[in-house]
Amino acid sequence: MGEIEQKPTPGSRLGAPENSGISTLEHGQKPPPTPSGKLMSIKIQMLDDTQEAFEVPQRAPGKVLLDAVCSHLNLVEGDYFGLEFPDHKKITVWLDLLKPIVKQIRRPKHVVVKFVVKFFPPDHTQLQEELTRYLFALQVKQDLAQGRLTCNDTSAALLISHIVQSEIGDFDEALDREHLAKNKYIPQQDALEDKIVEFHHNHIGQTPAESDFQLLEVARRLEMYGIRLHPAKDREGTKINLAVANTGILVFQGFTKINAFNWAKVRKLSFKRKRFLVKLRPDANSSYQDTLEFLMASRDFCKSFWKICVEHHAFFRLFEEPKPKPKPVLFSRGSSFRFSGRTQKQVLDYVKEGGHKKVQFERKHSKIHSIRSLATQPTEPNSEVPKQSPQSTSLTFGEGADSPGGQSCQQGKELKVSTPESGPHQSPALKKSPAGGKPADRATKAPPEEEEEEEGVKERVQQSKPQPPQPSTGSLTGSPHLSELSINSQGGTAPTNVTLSPNLSPDTKQASPLISPLLNDQACPRTDDEEEGRRKRFPTDKAYFIAKEVSTTERTYLKDLEVITSWFHSTVSTEDSMPETLKSLIFPNFEPLHKFHTNFLKEIEQRLALWEGRSNAHLRGDHQRIGDVMLRNIQGMKPLAAHLWKHGEALEALENAIRSSRRLELLCRDFELQKVCYLPLNTFLLRPLHRLMHYQQVLERLCKHHEPSHADFRDCRAALAEMTEMVAQLHGTMIKMENFQKLHELKKDLIGIDNLVVPGREFIRLGSLSKLSGKGLQQRMFFLFNDVLLYTSRGLTASNQFKVHGQLPLYGMTIEESEDEWGVPHCLTLRGQRQSIVVAASSRSEMEKWIEDIQMAIDLAEKSSGPTPEFLASSPPDNKSPDEATTADQESEDDLSASRTSLERQAPHRGNTMVHVCWHRNTSVSMVDFSVAVENQLSGNLLRKFKNSNGWQKLWVVFTNFCLFFYKSHQDNHPLASLPLLGYSLTVPSEAENIHKDYVFKLHFKSHVYYFRAESEYTFERWMEVIRSATSSASRAHVSSHKESHMY
Repeated sequence: MGEIEQKPTPGSRLGAPENSGISTLEHGQKPPPTPSGKLMSIKIQMLDDTQEAFEVPQRAPGKVLLDAVCSHLNLVEGDYFGLEFPDHKKITVWLDLLKPIVKQIRRPKHVVVKFVVKFFPPDHTQLQEELTRYLFALQVKQDLAQGRLTCNDTSAALLISHIVQSEIGDFDEALDREHLAKNKYIPQQDALEDKIVEFHHNHIGQTPAESDFQLLEVARRLEMYGIRLHPAKDREGTKINLAVANTGILVFQGFTKINAFNWAKVRKLSFKRKRFLVKLRPDANSSYQDTLEFLMASRDFCKSFWKICVEHHAFFRLFEEPKPKPKPVLFSRGSSFRFSGRTQKQVLDYVKEGGHKKVQFERKHSKIHSIRSLATQPTEPNSEVPKQSPQSTSLTFGEGADSPGGQSCQQGKELKVSTPESGPHQSPALKKSPAGGKPADRATKAPPEEEEEEEGVKERVQQSKPQPPQPSTGSLTGSPHLSELSINSQGGTAPTNVTLSPNLSPDTKQASPLISPLLNDQACPRTDDEEEGRRKRFPTDKAYFIAKEVSTTERTYLKDLEVITSWFHSTVSTEDSMPETLKSLIFPNFEPLHKFHTNFLKEIEQRLALWEGRSNAHLRGDHQRIGDVMLRNIQGMKPLAAHLWKHGEALEALENAIRSSRRLELLCRDFELQKVCYLPLNTFLLRPLHRLMHYQQVLERLCKHHEPSHADFRDCRAALAEMTEMVAQLHGTMIKMENFQKLHELKKDLIGIDNLVVPGREFIRLGSLSKLSGKGLQQRMFFLFNDVLLYTSRGLTASNQFKVHGQLPLYGMTIEESEDEWGVPHCLTLRGQRQSIVVAASSRSEMEKWIEDIQMAIDLAEKSSGPTPEFLASSPPDNKSPDEATTADQESEDDLSASRTSLERQAPHRGNTMVHVCWHRNTSVSMVDFSVAVENQLSGNLLRKFKNSNGWQKLWVVFTNFCLFFYKSHQDNHPLASLPLLGYSLTVPSEAENIHKDYVFKLHFKSHVYYFRAESEYTFERWMEVIRSATSSASRAHVSSHKESHMY
């Protein structure tokens, strides 16, 4: 009876020392056992509004109670949560994990302790467990209902639509309205009902787990996400609110953030009576005083806020739990409070090592029964957004399963859990898994290199093979490389159409936007014999495969047109934010094109069916050609040229309207976050112009393939002449619009610029270089235009943008190699009229590209009328040389959050752009490369195989924008996954790799290897050709041969 029988707790499962919160022991000493003695019952209110009673020893520290709750829930990532309660002065405080409970909760019978989220990470992808995300989703739901999470009507409706999808399943208007009538998720919900129902209609097929993920994806972008306001006054007596977040201390006026003090800038936090003091690090460029002072209502309020600041700083910024200070011999000065528990990095590292197993749980409010996932069908790709477990949502498991945390939180007779007999109020029933359920819980450990180094963009990743979670590692080391995104290790059958939102963290070292493990081997399997037999039925003529390329790329082109004519049109039709003149400029010029190309695709597919002998086999010999179909439709396309001329005008009008209308800007941003908009919105407006070049290239290949005597040669040549004429007429508009589109796309990635898009400005190159300063080499993102060179840093911002730190006008600049002078490989010195900087490239080839383009840009600037005016919002000059710049170059990766304005002025989360790919792959890309990429687009079926897998999986693959996008079939509206190719090497497998198949190419980046298999020699060569254009930069001569009037 003396000692408590110790059961595994979340802390022990995380590898925490076996202590009860007392951390003042000398090295080698063992902590005392949990105190025995009289028990007291404490009521805990869970996030699903149920209550549980826990009996713990009176003298036990708060950590025992929190561990008991986490153990009861089988919650592995319990470190993100805390227990809060009203103290004897009715001030809501957090339960101190080190102090005895009885000294904190004086009347436990009359106090209800709330189990809530305490630490909100910068990115929800850092939460590896489905249960953890579910609890976070409940917290968001609770904050919405209480008015703590404020947002605009559109965001509120979108959040509620994901909650409704999680609770009642797929869209049914009558059921939706009935459910909304019974459940109030937000004040004034009735006014949003139509919008909620409309958004819910778009979520068909989402499982509750995916809905949680999408809910958090939307919520984390909101300014008030995870924010608890603490009333205070500044020195002038103005009423303000203070808050603390993962980035630092925030200052609000009402619900509008007016200032932020990043942890990197904070030197010391303290309080003195009612005064809360923030001592900042010296900053020559800052107008703030060294020490900021805020007045709070009382000392208790002040101390409570100080404590939570200390805990947030330790949890998000430290590598490990801080060690206790030695106890003073005589007198103590100041508070002995410190953070107790694991830091975020320790939690992520533990989960990354796969030291836990998945557990099943019940969603209290969800009425969905997993019939869909129980159906006996081939396993489809499982989303990186983990799906609901394959069992029903209300499960009772048998005994004998080896599931961690499955034990009850009873610890002998000393620690008990009892459930009040309140009928329906039950917390999530987390029970042991049956033996039959073990395969769903198993996880195979991935190579460490893959966890740390692999990168991918626009994470719509699907994975159904059991994989361990691959967590992010937090913003603690400052490394520019990102770790692999988390993958749910549960198997199970996925819905057919599952797409994931971009899920990139703004953290410095977070779930990467540059990893795409692709789809699982078990999805859509096809045996080699099947594929070989199917292949033999196809014609072998190269002309057939050229014609088939027209068909496959036309399918993708039609889907791209539908993004504008259907999806975007539907979005703007429901909102009164786009001027009618703009609508009449965009949609009437796209809808005729969509109608025409729909018929064009039908004709091509009918011809291919005849060619393959699938119909009218006796006529097959007369239909083994495509030139006549191309000629007829290209001639029919000429009357549509007037619409094509309007597309450049439509792009300019849209961007101008976005600049002048905040509502339209938000609408377009929200649309770009939808699954179907897999590229920047303005890119789709230029697709019809790009498509003309594709027709021209196909016809050139056909004319080159056919002999002049061939029956199809004459039609192909005539069609080529017609298309060449159309391309020549639109060529100037195309070049101008590509530059215009690229400038506007870059504008969204940069902050600190007033007017990036001005007449005459031309984009040349962007990429990652290391800037030499007194602090050493620091990674910076450089943007080269024809008049100026900008350098930026990427930091901890909700919008994931790059902050401009400096500009170097090109007029009068000189450039020289300086490896010998500074002792840094691939080093350059850029000497401007007012300042000089030293930068280093990642390789010799990268350095040569930058030298070529910078020198060309300098020559262009010299030929212009003279120096260009400043255009940055604020850019203090950096006149010091690297050996003098110890204090001048103080921009930190974390400084960005301090310069952020309110949500209404922020761009959405942007972690899926080419700028971020270049940052993480430490490479660069030029406008020349973008122009070549426009010409090299391809679609079609490929078989894909992982390095260590046996079978081949059939996927529909689209190559565009330096990236492979993967679909289950060409009929899908949005990709399942994507793989950016910058930095990858393209080869063919060696004999030692034992592939032994024809037409296989290999993509390799660090430890990641993917094999792809084409259906013919022609398609193999085409995929090699277009992918090579993305993995190696084009020469300027190549582009000039295609575009003689290029703007350079």
